[in-house]
Amino acid sequence: MTFDMTSWLKEQSITEVECLVSDIAGIPRGKILPVHKFSGAAGAGGLRLPEYVFGQSVTGAYQDSEVLNEIGADVILRPDPDSCRLVPWYAEPTAQIIHDAYDHKGAIVPFSPRAVLKRVLGLFEDAGLAPVVAPELEFFLVEQSADANAPLVTPTGKSGRPEKARQAYGIDAVNEFDPLFEDIYDYCDVQKIDIDTLSHEAGAAQMEINFNHGAALELADQAFLFKRTVRQTALNHNVHATFMAKPMQEQPGSSMHLHLSVKETATGRNLFVGEDGSESDEFFHALAGMQRYLAGAMALMAPYVNSYRRHSLTEDSPTNLAWGMDNRTVGLRVPVGDPANRRIENRVPGADANPYLAIAASLAALWLGLQEKRRPTRPLKDSGEDLATLPRNLDIALDALEKASPLHDVLGGEFVKLFIEVKRGEADAFLEVISPWEREYLLLNV
Repeated sequence: MTFDMTSWLKEQSITEVECLVSDIAGIPRGKILPVHKFSGAAGAGGLRLPEYVFGQSVTGAYQDSEVLNEIGADVILRPDPDSCRLVPWYAEPTAQIIHDAYDHKGAIVPFSPRAVLKRVLGLFEDAGLAPVVAPELEFFLVEQSADANAPLVTPTGKSGRPEKARQAYGIDAVNEFDPLFEDIYDYCDVQKIDIDTLSHEAGAAQMEINFNHGAALELADQAFLFKRTVRQTALNHNVHATFMAKPMQEQPGSSMHLHLSVKETATGRNLFVGEDGSESDEFFHALAGMQRYLAGAMALMAPYVNSYRRHSLTEDSPTNLAWGMDNRTVGLRVPVGDPANRRIENRVPGADANPYLAIAASLAALWLGLQEKRRPTRPLKDSGEDLATLPRNLDIALDALEKASPLHDVLGGEFVKLFIEVKRGEADAFLEVISPWEREYLLLNV
């Protein structure tokens, strides 16, 4: 049955609609308007938004672009009815609807992050395949502060004391912020964001929430909205929640691990499993593709200068693309379990990555592996912490992306060019900042 968006808005007594698109950073952009104006805009062909929104950097700046229209042309936003959700933290009945961007000829805008993922998924669909995805997102709770130069501080819980020591999987440590997490679960339930378990991660006031597995686009939408939900819920409880990859110097980084498998659309069979329950050829081809191409896609999974502070040889964050069974020191872990649920866990993406782009990059590499039918390296049975085969900074990662032409074909050449333009601009902006480290060690010593 086709979802009737107009009827749903009436049934929910909606008064305002938030029309959302994801920019390259994963920040929700768009417009808010009364429900009657939203319905009128939909009848008139859709809302308009400047094209350059998709070329906006995380700093809010715009770069000179060879991809975007020089005259600042508009794109047309069209709602995806399946993405209609309530905004649970408003007193006024408000809807949030994810939109896709189209040009005036009716073609989807190829550099919208959601469109990039749709492009990759289209390749699988044409082959009778459907990727299955389950993200795991980590984040820190920190005290609110208006001083961007001050180091972050962990917040005070209901015990009246801030958490200082690491409390991996600590139940009481999670209970310190029970009211906040109860609201997160309630808000996710209202929005049909299908989260599963909550656990305390290794860092002080660092948490992880796992999603139940499902269709790739739906899970990307959910992760996109989940980040917004967590940040807003934290604000309501007078703390900040951050998905920075490495927000605190003495604490571990935050990841967005992605569990990936592929099923046959017609039969529902897990492509990674042979008839006898063993690993299929396609499983090994997928691993080989990810080993071959994820280094080139690193900038999509670690998109900021700060992202590379997470990938350290001293932390549980992989710097390599080795693979192993139940090995958490490698970039590609294969969890041990029921063969029907066989999957590959990509442990490289940071929590700061745009979910649409991190999933698109992972599936693009997997798709290329299925096409090329190569074999992966032997599984690593010991520690891979001393293996460093991934780009170690954003500039090197962008150089690798520029050279990874097979990825351009899968992700779209225009998108890759625009992404690199934006990220080069952000890297240049970072170089203009003088850090405390430079003042501490260079001021009087050089």
